[in-house]
Amino acid sequence: MDPLSVVARLWERIEARDWDGVAGLIAEDAVIEWPVSGERIVGRANFVAVLSDDADTDGGSVEVLRILADADLVVTEVEIPQDHVVYRAVSLWTVRNGEVVGAREYWTSPGQDPAPRWRAGYVEPLVAD
Repeated sequence: MDPLSVVARLWERIEARDWDGVAGLIAEDAVIEWPVSGERIVGRANFVAVLSDDADTDGGSVEVLRILADADLVVTEVEIPQDHVVYRAVSLWTVRNGEVVGAREYWTSPGQDPAPRWRAGYVEPLVAD
C-alpha cells in the first residue's frame, strides 16, 4: 500500500475507533512526537493505548481537511470536533513498507493561542473553516 493510502486508512481506522486496525498500520517501534505538549510516544502499543484511552476520542468524526504525499512523507491536516472543543492537527507521517514508522503531530484548537495586541493593525481575524 502506498504511503498516502496508509495514512488515509489510518485516519479512517481512528475515526472508527478500530484500534486493531490502527495497530496494523503502525510499526512496532514507531516514534510519534507531539511537540506542542512536549511528548514522545515510543512503540505501537503505546500509541494505540494513548488513542484508545483518551476520553475525547469517544464518538465524534475525523475530517481530513488536507492530505499530501511526497515519497515516504505524508502530511495531513485534520479536524476532530467534540462537544466542548474542536481539535485540529497537522501531522507529518513517515511511512515505510506499508507502516507508519514515525510522525510529528501538532495538535491545537482554533483560537487557543490568542494573537498579541501589537499585531492588530496588521492583521484581520481568521474565521475557522
